[in-house]
Amino acid sequence: MPRKKKTDVQPKRTEDPNVIGLKAEVRPQPITETLEQNYMPYAMSVIVSRAIPEIDGFKPSHRKLLYTMYKMNLLSGGRTKSANIVGQTMRLNPHGDAAIYETMVRLSKGYGALLTPFVDSKGNFGKVFSRDMSYAASRYTEAKLAPICHELFDEIDSDTVDFVDNYDGTMKEPSLLPTTFPNVLVSANTGIAVGMASQICGFNLTEVCETTIALLQDENHDILSTMPAPDFPTGGEILYDRDEMAEIYRTGRGGVKVRARWRYLPKENIIEVYEIPYSTTSEVIIDKVAELVKTGKLREISDMRDETDLSGLKLAIDLKRGTDPEKLMAKLFKLTPLLDTFSCNFNILIAGNPKVMGVGEILDEWIGWRQECIRRRVFHELQKKRDKLHLLEGLGKILLDIDKAIAIIRNTEKEADVIPNLMAGFDIDEIQANYVAEIRLRNINREYILKRLEETDQLRKDIEDLEATLKSRARIRNIIIKELKNVIKKYPAERKTGIVDAAMVTAVEPEAELVPDYPVHLFLSKEGYFKKITPQSLRMSGEQKYKENDSLSQSFDATNRGELLIFTDRQQVYKVKLSDMQETKASALGTYLPTALEMDEGENVLAMIDPGQYKSELLLVFRNGKVARIPLSAYETKTNRRRLTGAYSDKSPLVAVLPLTEEREFVLITTEGRALITKSNLLTPKVSRVTQGVAVMTLKKKFEVDRACFPEDTHIQNHSRYRTRTIPAAGALLKEEDRGEEQMSLI
Repeated sequence: MPRKKKTDVQPKRTEDPNVIGLKAEVRPQPITETLEQNYMPYAMSVIVSRAIPEIDGFKPSHRKLLYTMYKMNLLSGGRTKSANIVGQTMRLNPHGDAAIYETMVRLSKGYGALLTPFVDSKGNFGKVFSRDMSYAASRYTEAKLAPICHELFDEIDSDTVDFVDNYDGTMKEPSLLPTTFPNVLVSANTGIAVGMASQICGFNLTEVCETTIALLQDENHDILSTMPAPDFPTGGEILYDRDEMAEIYRTGRGGVKVRARWRYLPKENIIEVYEIPYSTTSEVIIDKVAELVKTGKLREISDMRDETDLSGLKLAIDLKRGTDPEKLMAKLFKLTPLLDTFSCNFNILIAGNPKVMGVGEILDEWIGWRQECIRRRVFHELQKKRDKLHLLEGLGKILLDIDKAIAIIRNTEKEADVIPNLMAGFDIDEIQANYVAEIRLRNINREYILKRLEETDQLRKDIEDLEATLKSRARIRNIIIKELKNVIKKYPAERKTGIVDAAMVTAVEPEAELVPDYPVHLFLSKEGYFKKITPQSLRMSGEQKYKENDSLSQSFDATNRGELLIFTDRQQVYKVKLSDMQETKASALGTYLPTALEMDEGENVLAMIDPGQYKSELLLVFRNGKVARIPLSAYETKTNRRRLTGAYSDKSPLVAVLPLTEEREFVLITTEGRALITKSNLLTPKVSRVTQGVAVMTLKKKFEVDRACFPEDTHIQNHSRYRTRTIPAAGALLKEEDRGEEQMSLI
């Protein structure tokens, strides 16, 4: 059957349920309409209601679970089965029991994913550092809220946050939790939404609170001085670079390098790894080490096993005799996840909108939000005291004549007239009259009423103080500072992750020991095909194979541990490690560099250069007759970047790249058939890669430099004819014998 042609519309079927047997009408629907009506609401729901945390540091699933546990009296009461909690949470979270229980596991003390866990767990909740150590079913485990949850719920009933309907409108739930400390930075959070993600690392509770206090007292406070780096629950050591950390704090993006902690036991000749990076697991590390041992890249290890027990994580590495543990760990840090990078992306919902912020900006947002929570709490307390004062003022009027109040109530025939008669008799409002009418008979005595009225003066003072607090920004900030100091005192937290100055860590390059060193022959074709051939393979091979209309462009000898710089026609240079390139035979086409190096579309290879130790220089020859002399050190990078943009000037196309290890002559040949030989010492080296160079050859209109090379690579016999001592120069027309062109003949 012929295949149906795809279109950009989807059929929309509409049927009348009362009509049977009639063909349904199909209306084409544009794909843009489908995306707008169906996909965009889903994407927004994932971003706003599922994956991205808000300023209180919680996702909706976290908030629903914790609030349910609070309503179940699990903050002050004993533990209950996790299955009970999961079942109750489904009244707020309709995503299924498995997802709810996984949320509880992550928040639990037993799992260890948070520096300040909110769930006090009992039973097997698994471990964050293990991939295979799974948690027990919810019917076997028990849980309650941890004491620190008092900082989440003590103000929940004081109108500090808004309450909204749950998914079916049968009950209310808080839109945020009024945390008294910046939990958004204390609790690690990871979420993947649609088109965006969030990755927030945890920070030490004490350091976060101290930093917030310092910012409240001085807006220009240096955050790094009190909160130098993140803190991870699995420990380890951060390789600390202040400039890089400052950039993460400023932008909310970047990577934090964390390495494992270990100790060497000389008697057993064993290395014990007892803390690993937060972003990996013990199984991943063991699998990677086993792979390296199997491939022969780690010959110093005889065995590695997981000896984790109730005391904590422990990975044991048995060493072979004579192995230096320091050098071995340097290799392991280089080749395994024992040194890993935690990628930061501080994406947080602010007023329903996702926003990537730095640490300082997050704390400013939290302070602003917390101030509003306290204003609402103070106003709620103020209203309660005002209402109470209002009732006592009505009671005070009754004190003037209690017998009159009793007579009014006794002489009123209808119950509905009691309140109006009291209002008229004592000039009080309906609320006050209701309060008086509800007083029990035994309390209608002067002593009781006088005791109640003694509270009036204190209430007026309290109300005056609360009103002053609402008007004072400084008072509200002092309340926040007092609460933060209380958190530090009640929940002291020691830093788990150590900080090591990255500059003090000895740079060890174990790859040089792992990569075998042997001579290789390198070949590059004009079409960009690359070959790395060993001398033995080259001796056994026949003629070099190329595609039709392709031929050899460059060839030279190198070593397998060397590097290559690949120059392209897009002002870019690609750095290649020869050990990463596959060995081929002369009979093969080789590796197509534009594909292997993931070059831009239409980008072509111009030349390959062996940089050696980056001590020599390059001559960059352009079509307009200019030549730039640039030191190779300009292309040396400290990182492992593969692509270097802005590698040379874009004012004129690049013709050739000539390596210059010493002062020597070079040749320029134009499309007119002229040649010029000059010395490199006439050119002054330039520091900038994008320099336009020095005019070496003067060109007539419609002509340009066609190629450049060294004299020994040409067919020129009489070099003196084309040699010049000053530049720029026009050169001389090539003689027939210097062209090197073979006469074509028919056989």
